[in-house]
Amino acid sequence: MTRVCLVGDPEVNLQYELLSRETSREALATYDLERPFENSLAVRTVSVGAAISLLNDLDWYLTRFVDEALVREPSVSGTEWLSRSLADELRNGVLEADDTGEFCKIYGLERPDTDPNDDEDGTDGDPTDASRTRPRLVEPLYVRRTDGDLPEYDLRDVAETLVVRLTEAEYSP
Repeated sequence: MTRVCLVGDPEVNLQYELLSRETSREALATYDLERPFENSLAVRTVSVGAAISLLNDLDWYLTRFVDEALVREPSVSGTEWLSRSLADELRNGVLEADDTGEFCKIYGLERPDTDPNDDEDGTDGDPTDASRTRPRLVEPLYVRRTDGDLPEYDLRDVAETLVVRLTEAEYSP
């Protein structure tokens, strides 16, 4: 299954903005919503085509409330995400999956500190508190894959990273 992840602008509550508006709420109604990162929403679709179609349906909202629209297609990579533009080029046959790994940006994943009074899931039982345990995407590092390897993320001290494959036009070293 192909995943779509929308990462919200830090100034807005993405879930509220998308679900409080009828058109976007209806577009998302058939999906099980997940929140993999702070201020994000993710869904599973059946294909890259369905993912791009959903993003196109939500375009008005994406331009206003979303910093990143990411797509993860298992036939391309099980761990790396694709930018919306790259996923669109794959769907349209402009690029093949093997031609997508050169240009990337790497986000650091920053995990919030945990409170010793919290439950096992990192919250104190308050459902509105759950966002504190989700990692936050921080400072992207634009890199170019050479000989199959990506440079290490060195902008912050983070335990984990998230790689997003880009089109050459999106790449800005």
